[in-house]
Amino acid sequence: QLQVQESGGGLVQPGGSLRLSCSASVITRDGYAVGWFRQAPGKGREGISCISQSGNSINYNESLKGRFTVSRDNNKNTVYLQMNNLQHEDSGTYYCVVESGYQWMCVEWSPTPQATWGRGTQVTVSS
Repeated sequence: QLQVQESGGGLVQPGGSLRLSCSASVITRDGYAVGWFRQAPGKGREGISCISQSGNSINYNESLKGRFTVSRDNNKNTVYLQMNNLQHEDSGTYYCVVESGYQWMCVEWSPTPQATWGRGTQVTVSS
């Protein structure tokens, strides 16, 4: 069974940075894309960024573009989310999602039921 594991969350002051990591055995398989989503308490799920298996296709939530950067290291089966200039409103649970295909998750920001979600990693931005 596919397992997805996030890491790298924690407590950071406003203006600080964190790098999240996502590991999954299928990340390097052809056609699999990896997305980052988040959910703040009392709010809906929000797509952040998405990257194709090759890394040639990347999409960002326009409101977050510029502060968040996605990358991947296929040799390590890992996708990263670099988050800079974090603000209070960035606090929440961050999820890594792996799915075969790109369109629904990475363009529509709507992973299909076949997508696999990690358990999430908590990010808290507070002074």
